[in-house]
Amino acid sequence: MANLRFPSTILLLLLLNLSLFSSYAIRVNTHNLLEATLPQIPELPKPQIPEIPKPELPELPKPEIQKIPKPELPELPKPELPTLPKPELPELPKFEVPTLPEIPKPEVPTLPKHELPEIPKPEVPKLPELPEIPKPEVPTLPKPELPEIPKPEVPKLP
Repeated sequence: MANLRFPSTILLLLLLNLSLFSSYAIRVNTHNLLEATLPQIPELPKPQIPEIPKPELPELPKPEIQKIPKPELPELPKPELPTLPKPELPELPKFEVPTLPEIPKPEVPTLPKHELPEIPKPEVPKLPELPEIPKPEVPTLPKPELPEIPKPEVPKLP
């Protein structure tokens, strides 16, 4: 069975090689162009343009517009809304609240107060005294002395 993909892969590789060669050639040509000097072109005399007179347009008379009379419209009577009587609500009967008989308040018995016995405070034993530890002393280091570097002298250009 024939492989149909073979020519397409060859074409892709050929296209890749040609693009690489062309970019190298462009790079070489641009380098040559930068080093090449162009010949000087003499300046050509500038042509003089003759002055053209400005065209003048003739003045046109303004057209008169005829006034059209406004049409008269007949007056229309204003529409009147009919008056409606106010709606009257019927009177509601008065509601009587029934009276409730008085209920006697219940008597709450008084309870005797309970007295709590006093609890003695616990005695905490004293902690033994700890010996004092001397603080460590940090040695002081002498300050380092930096050597002096002479300033560099720049030669003056004529």
